[in-house]
Formats: sequence, C-alpha cells, structure tokens
Amino acid sequence: MRFFPLLLLSAIFYGCNSNVNITRISGERILIDSRFNPGDSSPVLTFLAPYSAVVDSVMSPVVGRAAREMDVFRPESPLSNLLADILVWSGSEYDEQPVVGIYNMGGIRAALPAGNVTYGDIVNIAPFENKVCFLSLTGEHLMELFTQIASQGGEGVSRGVSLLINAEGALLGVSLNGEALDSAAIYRIATIDYLAEGNDDMEAFTKGTDIKAPQGEDADARQVITRYFQQQRKKGLAVDAGIEDRIVVQSSELNVENVASDSQEKPAIASTSQQSPATASN
Repeated sequence: MRFFPLLLLSAIFYGCNSNVNITRISGERILIDSRFNPGDSSPVLTFLAPYSAVVDSVMSPVVGRAAREMDVFRPESPLSNLLADILVWSGSEYDEQPVVGIYNMGGIRAALPAGNVTYGDIVNIAPFENKVCFLSLTGEHLMELFTQIASQGGEGVSRGVSLLINAEGALLGVSLNGEALDSAAIYRIATIDYLAEGNDDMEAFTKGTDIKAPQGEDADARQVITRYFQQQRKKGLAVDAGIEDRIVVQSSELNVENVASDSQEKPAIASTSQQSPATASN
C-alpha cells in the first residue's frame, strides 16, 4: 500500500523531468501492521465486522494438518515438491496418469504453516485462478522443458524427476524414475494452465499435445490442493514433504545431457496411479 504512492510520485517526477533516465527499479513487500494505524481503530473494526464474519466463515475451516512448516525456495523446496506431487495425484480425478508434475515457484505465494491448515492457508499459497491441466510431451520436448527449468534455477517437480544443474543454470543430467529420457517416447504431464500456455519462461509447454484442461471451480489449483489435504485428514494423516534431491546444483562443470547415474537415480515407481504426494504421516 505504501509502494503505490512511491510509484505515483516517481511517475510525476520523471514526467516533469525529461532529462532524467531511470537506471534501476526495485521493490519490496512491506508488512502492513499496527505500526501504520497507531490510533483508535474501533470504528473501522466495527464497520468491517459483518464482512469479516463472512470471510472467516469461508477461510477458517480446517481442511487438514501439516507435519511441519513448508516454505518455497530454489532449486528445490518442501512446498514446491508437495504441490508438484499433488498435481500428479490429481490425475486420478480426471482419468489421467501423468508421470511428471510441474508447479512454478512464482505461483506459490506463501509458506504452509505447521499444524492445522485452513482453507485460507491454501488460498494464501495458491491465490490465482489457475486450473489443473494435462498434456503430452515427447522426450525431446520434455528435455527442453527441463532445460528451461534449469535456466530458472529450479521449479517444482514431482517425485521421480532427477535434475542435475549448475550454478549458471545449465542442465547437466536428467533421469525420470531412474531412467534416461527417451527422445521419441511420449510423457504425460500434469501442470497448471498458466504454465501450459508457456508462461514463466517454460515455452516447451506450448509444444504439448492431447491437452486436457478441465474447467469449473473444482479444477482450480487451490481446490485440488484442498481436496488432497481433506483426503489425508480423513485417513488420519498429516501431510509432510521435504528435500529429496530432485534438483541438485553441481558446482563443477560436466558435459552430460541425459544421464541416469547411480548417484542421481531415484527408486522407480510401479505405477503412476499409486504415486502419492511427498509423504503423509500420523
């Protein structure tokens, strides 16, 4: 809220000074708390009370439990791992069997708190109107996608994906369920429609075929995430996820393009339908 007036003043200043060149633009998130409202806020709270009650009735219900706090960061994080796995899990709801799930780091807007997780927590994590989407990529195009993910320093990838990258964003090694990619094979991918359009520098998605893009509110990413938490809650399980070396940054230079090495190999998964997001514990 404070950032907008600064931008407005900057626009006025630069508009009146044609000789000024902009050399840098930066911004940061500013926490809006009691420091910005030191006076009596009772009238405001009274005005907001009926609206707050409606919002709380929607956002406050508990949908599940998290075994620990999960944050998001590159190249790999517990929360990005979890969300990518949930996309794969969602395939069973749409008669799909994806072998790879991709969730963009930029679309994850909050950390997941430990303990009870409310619907509001899920909305904070996935606030956008993104919908789950399924498509097919050849091994060649999937390699392009992994190359683009490496150039970003990592994105959310599902269990079974193993990428070796370097600090400069080059892709050094790839395996999927312990095996090298077959350039001629067809791989089914679960993602969100925003990425399927090639956004966030993942243009390889635009080469996808056999696209299934469910519509309706149930297909919203946050609804899919909510249903997963609710399912685990019914089983008496807390959702858990961690770092699994799905994306490893190698400091030394290697000349490897498509490798399933013993050090990077992950246990093969018997069938996609049995694949579950991260882990769930009592």
